[in-house]
Amino acid sequence: MLAGARPVPFWLDRPDAPEPAPPLEGSEQADLAVIGGGFSGLWTALLAKEREPSADVVLVEGRRVAWAGSGRNGGFCSASLTHGLANGIERFGGEVAELERIGRENLDAIERAVAAYRIDCGFARAGELTVATAPWQVAGLERAARVARGLGADVELLDGPSARAHLHSPAYLGGLWDRSGCALVDPARLAWGLRRACLDAGVRIYEHSPVTSIGEGTQGRLSLATPRGAVRAGRVALAAGAFAPLLRRLRWYLAPVYDYALMTRPLSAAELGAIGWDRRQGVSDAGNQFHYYRLTDDNRILWGGYDAVYHYGNAIAARLDHRPATFATLARHFAATFPQLDGVEFSHRWGGVIDTCSRFCAFFGTARRGRLAYVAGYTGLGVGASRFGANVMFDLLSGARTERTELRLVRTRPLPFPPEPARSAVIGLTRWSLARADQRDGRRNLWLRALDRIGLGFDS
Repeated sequence: MLAGARPVPFWLDRPDAPEPAPPLEGSEQADLAVIGGGFSGLWTALLAKEREPSADVVLVEGRRVAWAGSGRNGGFCSASLTHGLANGIERFGGEVAELERIGRENLDAIERAVAAYRIDCGFARAGELTVATAPWQVAGLERAARVARGLGADVELLDGPSARAHLHSPAYLGGLWDRSGCALVDPARLAWGLRRACLDAGVRIYEHSPVTSIGEGTQGRLSLATPRGAVRAGRVALAAGAFAPLLRRLRWYLAPVYDYALMTRPLSAAELGAIGWDRRQGVSDAGNQFHYYRLTDDNRILWGGYDAVYHYGNAIAARLDHRPATFATLARHFAATFPQLDGVEFSHRWGGVIDTCSRFCAFFGTARRGRLAYVAGYTGLGVGASRFGANVMFDLLSGARTERTELRLVRTRPLPFPPEPARSAVIGLTRWSLARADQRDGRRNLWLRALDRIGLGFDS
């Protein structure tokens, strides 16, 4: 099944990918400089021009637009700003209803932007189906359904036969279908479409231009140094994710965790008929170590998740994008979920870094006397939340009090990770404990219960 899989992200393996913009050479001036060409950076640059068309905006990207997480993810564009409702309730309690409303409004705005800018990214508001694959998970879905309905979500609780009617897998014991809270996209094409929209609006984009330092410029500006140039700007938006934090403080809050995925060849009509999937929702299972999967426009199945691997010392390297043991595990789990697709080959296999923080959703802040704003820590659910993050950075840079800046989500930060070697030990023990809970009917050991008590619990 894996023998012919190309070791590159499927979404980026396209002959029609846009040619990279030239690197920055010499000195540039700008009203706003954006660091990072992923979703957060692209939304920031585009929204800046929407808010103030005359603003001079420069975006600098260390490699190529969408090269990192924005081009390697599963393409789940969720309304959730908190990495799911359960995590939002755990962390932000009393304001979760407000966060859910803002998240739905944010997803609606993304849908409108895709249409307005004519971005061909296969945007489909297909929803998401969470499936129970063990008896203990069924009760969890029942609780989630009650809470979600109380907050106005359009969800349907499914028993085993109903879940298997949506998607024919013998593994399903139940399900929870969120009909409208998630869209599916081709993430690379979404990023490339935002890039084109930025260029059309007058944003100057420089690729292969990593920012190596942020210093003080003249006339109250900040100076961003790149290998062959510099940008001097009155305001800076930092959206670099897990990569080489340019602010020392961010090193304590971020841990780069590797996620892996497979993509099948296109399914035949008979193969697709054997599994159903008529509504084409995104799917994830309800385990602690969970899988996520979805169909592409040409009827391939993306199958990812389960392993989340941290490497000592916050290591990030190209060689870590490929982990044969994880690819083999994913292939076995795929075969167990869809035995009727026995022998279907995978065309692509890849991995990449997720910017993880201890509360599993984005955090925000400012530096350089309010002239720089940053966002990081999306923990794998940033396709949709990144637009919200861009708006938060604008609010912080303006100094204005807004509905967003008053949120506890925005005003607080996650607990920092400890330094090495304790960091590796804590992450490793947590990962082992979550896997063990899956094997023991969801029962959480002393370590996980201790994390729950101090507000660091996580169940997916």
